[in-house]
Amino acid sequence: MKLGTLLSMVAMAVMGMGLALPAQAADPIKIGVYLPLTGQNAFGGQLELEGIQLAHKLKPTVLDRPVELVVVDNKSDKVEAANAVKRLTEHEKVLAIIGTYGSSLAMAGGEVAERAKVPVIGTSCTNPLVTQGKKYYFRACFIDPYQGAAAATYAYKNLGYKKAAVLTDVANDYAVGLSNFFKKTFKKIGGELVADMKYSSGDQDFTAQLTELISKKPDIVFMPAYFAEGAIIMK
Repeated sequence: MKLGTLLSMVAMAVMGMGLALPAQAADPIKIGVYLPLTGQNAFGGQLELEGIQLAHKLKPTVLDRPVELVVVDNKSDKVEAANAVKRLTEHEKVLAIIGTYGSSLAMAGGEVAERAKVPVIGTSCTNPLVTQGKKYYFRACFIDPYQGAAAATYAYKNLGYKKAAVLTDVANDYAVGLSNFFKKTFKKIGGELVADMKYSSGDQDFTAQLTELISKKPDIVFMPAYFAEGAIIMK
């Protein structure tokens, strides 16, 4: 997707769902943005915000009206994600929302947006449950069944890896979903799953899991981790 088209998509979603735009042409179109700008997912949230701000710079108007971004930090927390969407819909009166980085956060915020009947477009929340059964939550990215299957197929057929180990953050909906789709496809096409290890967000010591993984001698380790834990594990 080209930068700048996302804001147009949001505006079109607003119009397509019959939501009223301000009467005066000069009035800004308020679009909410809820992202993890602090907490364990802050690095990813900041990158996503910079992309949205660049899109806004490239396309500052939609339907001949200026676009105003209202940014709220969801603090990498599910409760705060729901609160952020509530603030955007009830207090800021935004017409649509962009976000959020982190499927768990998107699912929490999505319930609030659904009740408020305010459309949301996710840019990187790939868990299928984010939009499943929702009338107002959309996304501009692929989903976990696709990328999990693609990763497994590439590992097995292109790289020739026949034995895989998986290390999953069980407290993270994104990681759990993606791991499941990887395992399903890898085994289906003939691969062997030699280890299926788990940890939780916030863990600092992965000695036990990594010792077990090494003992199984996998050809590849599939680890859909966020930055904080992923960096420690990679060391």
